[in-house]
Amino acid sequence: MNTEFDSTPDRVVIIGGGPGGYEAALVAAQLGADVMLIERNRCGGAAVLTDVVPSKSLIATAEMMDEIARSNSLGIRISKNADEGDDDGEVTADLKAVNKRILALADAQANDIYEALNRSGVKVIQGTAELVDRDHVSVVETSGTAYTLEASTILLAVGSHPRELDSAKPDGERILSWTQLYDLDSLPEHLIVVGSGVTGAEFASAYRALGTNVTLVSSREKVLPGQDEDAADVLEFVFRNKGMNVLSRSRAESVTRTEDGVVVTLSDGRRVEGSHCLMAVGSIPNTEGLGLKAAGVKVKESGHIVVDGVSRTSRSGIYAAGDCTGVLPLASVAAMQGRIAMFHALGDAVQPLKLRHVASNVFTAPEIATVGFTQQNYRENSTDIDTVMLPLDTNPRAKMLGIKDGFVKIFARRGSGSILGGVVVGPRASELILPVTIAVENRLTVDQLSASFVVYPSVSGSLTEASRQLHRHL
Repeated sequence: MNTEFDSTPDRVVIIGGGPGGYEAALVAAQLGADVMLIERNRCGGAAVLTDVVPSKSLIATAEMMDEIARSNSLGIRISKNADEGDDDGEVTADLKAVNKRILALADAQANDIYEALNRSGVKVIQGTAELVDRDHVSVVETSGTAYTLEASTILLAVGSHPRELDSAKPDGERILSWTQLYDLDSLPEHLIVVGSGVTGAEFASAYRALGTNVTLVSSREKVLPGQDEDAADVLEFVFRNKGMNVLSRSRAESVTRTEDGVVVTLSDGRRVEGSHCLMAVGSIPNTEGLGLKAAGVKVKESGHIVVDGVSRTSRSGIYAAGDCTGVLPLASVAAMQGRIAMFHALGDAVQPLKLRHVASNVFTAPEIATVGFTQQNYRENSTDIDTVMLPLDTNPRAKMLGIKDGFVKIFARRGSGSILGGVVVGPRASELILPVTIAVENRLTVDQLSASFVVYPSVSGSLTEASRQLHRHL
């Protein structure tokens, strides 16, 4: 920070215009800094252009298809035009129209972010950047113009890109990364998804709802390793019930093109044939060629930048945020890391990032939302923690909506009743987790949550009911 006798504003240089970068830029500008943001593509970065915004827009369409499919149980019938007979009609997805809408939304969001940055006084530079040392960044604009910027604070928010296997290189036609799906004009006849983590599960769920035959290849015992086990069990049951072919404990060795499709060869010699293959086998941080060694910034063996709770790297004055840090691959976490970095660098009040307070969501059907303590934490501390799980099929509002799969789960400290975490599985779980997140953040007890009035009937009523069941008579 400048002293009170120095009126020159801090020069903040941000490399990367994704959530971590543009949110940091807005905070830095608000705090009076001279801000330069370098982005090689467009504002919003991969999160807006190829990852979060496009994928969740596709999933929104899939959710609508899922609701239409569920509407039959509510007594709704979809029929053809009377002139064409009385046979039941079929609801289909026009993938070309869907993808056109998705790309238009991403474009609009990128424009909105640029305008917000511009209004705040941030100078956005389209090009690439590399650290020269602690105080200097080398910039090459897309026009070819090259120069060096001096900075008092540097933030690295360069994101990540899809991991590729040498034996399964995406070609953009039949073998695809998740950034290439939006170039498809028609639904794949049979999509093989390799990888059952969050990305693989979300796209498998979405394309199955859109009408595609889907095979999900999982190297683990169940889908979504690392997520709540009860939630993963529900999701896998739903996947199989909807006709998805889930191959557990099956590792893909290679993917090759055929005349009209693909063949995925598994490590045990089995071959799975399909029309298209989506590779969802993780991400790699975009830290190569960034000049980290020259600037004295430490990285992990994986290439991720090492940061602390306030986003500082090993080199004073250089911060990092987002997927390039490997903290949590969430846009919300990247944005918070970026904001915290600027608060700290520019001398404002700041609290370190607390991962225990981070709510996350898997946008499958049903959705899986979590915050705070996990089932693994419970197993390790079962004498100190109480938990209860209520299935949604007992909730009156869920019954009215035809919701059969899902549950709410709450973890609380035994004795004090402090809420430590929770899981919600069901439609719009991403919205329902908020009361639990607020409870964890503010250390509310189960009695305080259960004493809150909820609308009857409502799905959120299951949260207060679960809290009531955790009450202990004193």
